[in-house]
Amino acid sequence: MTAFDLQTVRRELHQIPELGFEEEKTQSYLLTKIQEMATDRVEVKTWRTGVLVHISGTNPAQRIGFRSDMDGLPILEDTGFDFASTHAGKMHACGHDFHMTIALAAMEKIIAQPIKDDVLFIFQPAEEGPGGAKPMIASDEFLVWKPDTIFALHIAPELPVGKVSSKPGLLFANTSELFLDFKGLGGHAAYPHLAKDMTVAASNFVVQAQQIVSRRLNPLDGSVVTIGKMESGFVQNAIAETARLEGTIRTTEASSIVLVKDELEKLIKGFEIAYDCQIDVDYGSNYYQVVNETKYVDQFKNSLQHTDITYVQASAAMTGEDFGDMLKEIPGFMFWLGVDSPYGLHHAKLAPNEEALSVGVEAVETFIRSFD
Repeated sequence: MTAFDLQTVRRELHQIPELGFEEEKTQSYLLTKIQEMATDRVEVKTWRTGVLVHISGTNPAQRIGFRSDMDGLPILEDTGFDFASTHAGKMHACGHDFHMTIALAAMEKIIAQPIKDDVLFIFQPAEEGPGGAKPMIASDEFLVWKPDTIFALHIAPELPVGKVSSKPGLLFANTSELFLDFKGLGGHAAYPHLAKDMTVAASNFVVQAQQIVSRRLNPLDGSVVTIGKMESGFVQNAIAETARLEGTIRTTEASSIVLVKDELEKLIKGFEIAYDCQIDVDYGSNYYQVVNETKYVDQFKNSLQHTDITYVQASAAMTGEDFGDMLKEIPGFMFWLGVDSPYGLHHAKLAPNEEALSVGVEAVETFIRSFD
């Protein structure tokens, strides 16, 4: 890069992680860097805490979009880096600091040497939650510059530096958060017949919910219902009046997630009768599946033939990404970027190898220029 150093930018962004729709410092930082490289071919719009950067082509016939997410996670960093997060309890534990740095660097190169077509760089907030992609692409700011094709990347801790990975078709699953609140009647442990025990109700619900996948859905359709957190009661000799379950639903078919929710709600009605209680359900953030267009995956793979970057075929995963909402409206694809970290995504010790930054920039720029 000429205007700034990749490592420096990544580390500066790493120090200021912010949660979804709170990315004010991040937005300000990005706008400053974009202003440093702006020319008369560059236009900038903001949407909430996001940023859109439009680069006019020399003879445009279409518009190519590249999306980078911006937000961090509510995780206390444990890397020991001297550039660790300065925001207590928040961390770029999913690599969005990498994504933004790569986008800035690729943008600088396209500004310096424009292609024939228009290019739109999209810095999208709230990928981790509650989901910024869907409202962003519906905004007036985005619709003015809506791309004809769109792509994105995500760091892959398990892949070595120098490798990228993707596949045609399904890459990420449909996902939904799941929150269940049980309300019964508390009482003394010695008089269970006078209470309505929500520990027992919630415990049995966890077991019954697993049968939705095993007995209600087509076994050929990949589906998962996981309850990752359960809370109930306050002391050992009292019957719990309330309980809370928190979990996630993940499916490889868009229709299956609707069926899972329908079955959950049937189960809820039955449990309310059986345990004489009230159960409230909240599905939280919902992300549509990431489905890659074969045409663009092939184009991406072919564009790398004259580079030192190695393309490997990916497998579909049950991870979720709100980029799926963009691909639902605009054809394109997403790829994995190898960063060779001993710790995985959302881990407090995630440590991507910074040598992958230049690989990511080359992969993004090379694909954009393949349209020329």
